[in-house]
Formats: sequence, structure tokens, C-alpha cells
Amino acid sequence: MYEFQEEFLTGIDQIDAEHRRLFEIADELYTLKCEEFMPDKYDHIRHILEELRDYTLTHFEHEEAYMESVGYKRLPEQKRQHEAFEETIGGWDMEAIDEDQDETIEEILRIVTNWLVNHILYEDKLIGE
Repeated sequence: MYEFQEEFLTGIDQIDAEHRRLFEIADELYTLKCEEFMPDKYDHIRHILEELRDYTLTHFEHEEAYMESVGYKRLPEQKRQHEAFEETIGGWDMEAIDEDQDETIEEILRIVTNWLVNHILYEDKLIGE
């Protein structure tokens, strides 16, 4: 379901590779959502969320370092957007996740999908231009 498409390419190899990995993490979450015979998904959700948080932070560090190295003028705006997303993905209540696991997965997927598509297409692609 979640597959990196050519339209998301920025032309910057490291950033594109990291974006691909973020799509893979989203796909792992989608696959978990579709798993009908797993009544308790909490540990898997927690693991994927931790990986998403950690990888996103690493990606943002790399992306911001690249933007700084090329004197990218929109770097301050990118940093603000990155910080806002970090707060969003760091703010899930683990107890609430346990109570309604499938709804939580859907909410995470909505947020991540919106971020990946919109941020890459309308912000990150500008870096490579």
C-alpha cells in the first residue's frame, strides 16, 4: 500500500533513500493494520512508532545538514515544520494506544501519510531544485 513513487524524488540520493525508508515504515504499520488474526498489536505498534520516531529524527538531522551545506534559504521554515512533526509523532499516549489499537494505527497512518506526501511534494522537492 505504501510505496515510494518517482514523483517523490528530490534528486538528492541520501534524502530520497531516507524518504523510501519512511514509506517502508508506514507500510509496516499498514500491514499490521491489515493483520486480522492478531488480537493484540500493542507491542508491534510501539516498536513501529519507536522506529518511526528514531528514523525521522535521524532523517531530519541529515536533511537539515544538507540544506545548511548548500545554503538553502528555506531552512528555517523546514526546521519549524520538522519540529512540529517531531512533537506530533512524539506525543502519542501509549496507554491510549493500548485501548484502541486499530483506531490508533489508522490515526498514525493518516498523520504520516499526510506528512510524507505533502511535505515531500511541496517542501523537500524544492531543496533539489
